[in-house]
Amino acid sequence: MGKKGLFVGMLTVDLVYLTASFPSPNQKIAATDYTVSAGGPATNAAVTFSYLGQEAIVLTVAGNHPINGLIRNDLDNYKVAIADLDPARTEAPPVSSIIVTQTTGDRAVVSLNASKAQAGVNQIPGNILQGVDIVLIDGHQIEVSCAIAQQAKINNIPIVIDGGSWKPGLENILPMVDYAICSDNFYPPNCDNSEQVFSYLSNIGIPHIAITRGEKPILYLSPTENGEIEIPQINPIDTLGAGDIFHGAFCHYILQNSLRESLTAAAKIASYSCQFFGTRRWMEEGMS
Repeated sequence: MGKKGLFVGMLTVDLVYLTASFPSPNQKIAATDYTVSAGGPATNAAVTFSYLGQEAIVLTVAGNHPINGLIRNDLDNYKVAIADLDPARTEAPPVSSIIVTQTTGDRAVVSLNASKAQAGVNQIPGNILQGVDIVLIDGHQIEVSCAIAQQAKINNIPIVIDGGSWKPGLENILPMVDYAICSDNFYPPNCDNSEQVFSYLSNIGIPHIAITRGEKPILYLSPTENGEIEIPQINPIDTLGAGDIFHGAFCHYILQNSLRESLTAAAKIASYSCQFFGTRRWMEEGMS
């Protein structure tokens, strides 16, 4: 068995449609393809981590609504376990409706985040960190994530933050983080550019920081080096979930490689995934 990762955050049902263009107001359009899968940043990262040969657990609010059968079947298929923070919950999980345009791979997303499904510290399963080698936090379960980060820090388990966008409460978690992997939409308070983000995160003690910028080079900073990493140039079919896939791959590679090596390898996988529709088909094709 490989290394064990705990992925803390959001779980959704993703309904994804491939279309020739985005619809205009009041227009009905026919999709050329569609897919249904489990989604959410931590969830997609866990699937990638598992696909790369590791053991993945998602710590999230799942509940027992009938639609959860879709989620559990999908995650079972990719050997991802669910640690449910609220197994008695009867409400439907958040559903994301996503339109991907064939010509550019751009996507439009309508979703409900985890704000209506927040769990408390007392709902964390006992011994959840037993045997865990790395923790990823996507910021969608703030109170639980803070408690997990505190426990992980005590046990010297590396913590990765998926900084997709700033969320209130992250200021309590970030000082415990080892690897901050942020998008160029991640702006902490009083930050307006990448230089300020690097400064903010460095000043609170995060040793390893990277900012992904789509097809532009990744910027990174660590105690021993800093620089840029070029992204493989592709013709994208679908960019949905590329960041999540990047984070899952990063968690896999950082357990055995340097920061630069891990970012480079994760970028290769995320770029490859963008050449396929949906967040799973790149795995079905396999990487060359």
